Amino acid sequence: MNSKTQNKIAIGALYGIAGFVVLILLALLGYILVSGMPQLSWHFLTAPAKAFLKGGGVGVQLFNSFYLLFLAMLISFPIALGAAIYLYEYAKDNWLTTTIRTAIEILSSLPSVVVGLFGFLFFVVKLRLGFSILSGAFALTFFNLPLLTRSIEDSLRTISETQREGGLALGLSRWETVTKVILPAAVPSILTGVILSAGRVFGEAAALIYTAGQSAPALNFMDWNPFNISSPLNPMRPAETLAVHIWKINSEGIMPDAKAISSGSSAVLVLAILIFNFAARYLGKRLYKRLTSA
Repeated sequence: MNSKTQNKIAIGALYGIAGFVVLILLALLGYILVSGMPQLSWHFLTAPAKAFLKGGGVGVQLFNSFYLLFLAMLISFPIALGAAIYLYEYAKDNWLTTTIRTAIEILSSLPSVVVGLFGFLFFVVKLRLGFSILSGAFALTFFNLPLLTRSIEDSLRTISETQREGGLALGLSRWETVTKVILPAAVPSILTGVILSAGRVFGEAAALIYTAGQSAPALNFMDWNPFNISSPLNPMRPAETLAVHIWKINSEGIMPDAKAISSGSSAVLVLAILIFNFAARYLGKRLYKRLTSA
């Protein structure tokens, strides 16, 4: 067998493996969307859930998912960005940075249920935050921070050293080079990492069962005072998210239309992640063009 034949076989095998992975993904997405799309309606997306009656919705759970995602990213992104900039741009390659990177690797490999139990013991019990959105956001910060830090550090690593040298040669300080040259060029890669971590947070259930709770109290969407218990913005209220809701209705089985609600909720979860991904990629391209233009 000559080298050309071996090359064709290898390329064909790689295409076959890639096509098989894509088919699995399409089959999974197709099954979820085909079974869940018929259940979707404006009433389903806005109505509150019903425990023992048919016709409930996921309005409160959907809002809780986005609100918790917002708070978790609001806490974790600045910390991850600062840690990544320090590790790659400022820190020397010594035992301290090696220890920090090892700790990040260990934290990123922890099962989400372990993070949830830690959040329950520390935030819910020790700090007495109770089952609340704030407890869930803090737990998801521990869950999300290692992945986001490593992703941003990899994004900074993709920027050529010549851009750093050029910024310093123009008289910019190290900090000005990072903020005005490196970060704008790394925006698309950073946003990709943020997208991946946000999708992971949005679909998380195990960590939130023990921290944010499994109940969704009635909310008054006309009351935006965060200190009122019925306000959607109150961070101290328990909040059942969409992923936790899917797990709960399938494990308890007390809803007469549990299968329909579960299928519809799964479709909403998948569609929300897809829309968020495409929108963030589009925004990343626009930001890259604006920040790197003359």
